[in-house]
Amino acid sequence: MKIIVATNKGGLEDNVSPVFGRCQTFTIIEAEGNEIKNVEVVPNQFANAVHGAGIQTGQWVVSQGAKAVIAGNFGPNVTAILQQAGVEMITAQGNVKEVVEKYLRGELRPSSTPPPSPYPYQPYQPPYQPYQPMPPYPYYPPSPPPAAPFMSKEEEIKMLEEELRRIEDMLNEIKRRLKELKGD
Repeated sequence: MKIIVATNKGGLEDNVSPVFGRCQTFTIIEAEGNEIKNVEVVPNQFANAVHGAGIQTGQWVVSQGAKAVIAGNFGPNVTAILQQAGVEMITAQGNVKEVVEKYLRGELRPSSTPPPSPYPYQPYQPPYQPYQPMPPYPYYPPSPPPAAPFMSKEEEIKMLEEELRRIEDMLNEIKRRLKELKGD
C-alpha cells in the first residue's frame, strides 16, 4: 500500500505539513500490513504554482497510485479530485512516523469532507429574470440653446478689452519669470 504524506523537509522524523497543495516535500511510504517497508522523499513541484497548486498536486498523487494521503488540511478543490479517485484523505498533525503507524493500526480514519473554509467563495448570481426587450426611448426634440444675457455692443467691447489686459498681464509675468530663470 502506498501512503503519501505532505511534509516540510521529508522523511519519517519530519512533521506532517499543515498544508497539502503547497507543502515543500512529500514523503512516500510503501507499507505491508502494519509495517513500513520503504520511504522516499520527493519535492513538491507545484508548491510555488501561481494558482491551482492543490489541484495539480492532487492529480499528481492520483497518478502515483496512492491509497491514502496525510496532511494537516485539504482544500475543497483537491478534496473533490481525491474523493473521485478513491484516495483516502487523513487529516493529522505530528511526527510522520507516528502518524503513519497510527493510520496503519486503524487509529486514524479518513475525513469524508474538508473542514469549512474560513473564506467560502460564493460567486454573485443575479436573480433570474427572463429576457424582456427594452421599451423604445421617447423622442424629445432638442432644446433651444439657453438665451444669452442681453449685453450691449459697448458692454461686450469693454468686457473683452478687460479680458485682453488680464491675459497680457499674465503673458508679461510669464516672460519676466523666464528671463529671470535664464539669467538674461
